[in-house]
Amino acid sequence: MSNSIYPWQESSWQQLQLLRQRMPHAILFHGAAGIGKSDFIEAFAQGLLCEAVLPDGHACGVCASCGWFSQQNHPDYRRVRPEALEDEPSGEGEEGDGEVKKTAKSAKAPSKEIKIEQIRNLSDFMNISTHRQGLRVVVLYPAEALNMPASNALLKTLEEPPPGTVFLLASNSLDRLLPTILSRCRKFALPMPNHAEALAWLKAQGVPDADSWLREQGGAPLAAMAQAEVGNRDDLEVLLQLLARPSVEGALKVADKLQKVPLSAQVSWVQRWLYDVFSYKLAGSVRYYPRYQKELAAVADKIHVSRLLAAIKGANERRATADHPLSPKLFLEDMLLDYTACCA
Repeated sequence: MSNSIYPWQESSWQQLQLLRQRMPHAILFHGAAGIGKSDFIEAFAQGLLCEAVLPDGHACGVCASCGWFSQQNHPDYRRVRPEALEDEPSGEGEEGDGEVKKTAKSAKAPSKEIKIEQIRNLSDFMNISTHRQGLRVVVLYPAEALNMPASNALLKTLEEPPPGTVFLLASNSLDRLLPTILSRCRKFALPMPNHAEALAWLKAQGVPDADSWLREQGGAPLAAMAQAEVGNRDDLEVLLQLLARPSVEGALKVADKLQKVPLSAQVSWVQRWLYDVFSYKLAGSVRYYPRYQKELAAVADKIHVSRLLAAIKGANERRATADHPLSPKLFLEDMLLDYTACCA
């Protein structure tokens, strides 16, 4: 998207324009994965660089600056993101929840981290004059992909920001960022669209079975569309079948079968299942997996609230380490055996 945003972002866009008169040197956009944060900030970046910006803050799309931006060679713009996202179009790179596709060109999986070299490479860019005496814009996402050396290098830049430079960062998880980085950015929340709005958009895109995909992705429309395009629920179904009928033998088999599936996605699936169990136990309602309402009701009937809360806490803690496990298989075995034990 060059100069447009998603329907659920209109209100946020209008609020953002109020900052343009006294532009902060760094804005941190945060919200759930799969709602379009990177598209939003890149649209804003183009608007900041546009030479004939429209009254509503959108870029004109026809000036020289917009031409350079659309061709990804604007001299006053830099995008910083993990190597694993560089083969993807700008847009939902920050939304993939850790899944990286390995290219045939390289035997080595591209890095999921933003490295210190990428931050250092900004030095020359920030120390030269802008092309047309306008702003200099750096877009960085996902901010939680910064490794520790890169975080510290970025922090030094944010402490002494170069004049005329604006940093636009996006994050799915503020709790995974250094508090010092948080303190040096103006935080801007991008909310999740309501279910009806997201569902209408998905249907307009021609997504089949849109309601189920949307619920399974926690209400995030872009994540739902991405999964619908793949059109494969096989891995999810394997996991849900175990969660519906837990057993030690089943846990070990599933861990072996799914060890190559991104762990962050699997933790999210388990978290949503547990929240559905909790919701059914308290209110008799299911949000994420209505297809499994009968099975969820059976689990909710036999699990004690204290064990359920402990399982939810454990899944939340595992989410923080899912991107860097020592052994994916052992990680899955531990998570699924814990769940099996709490249902016993």
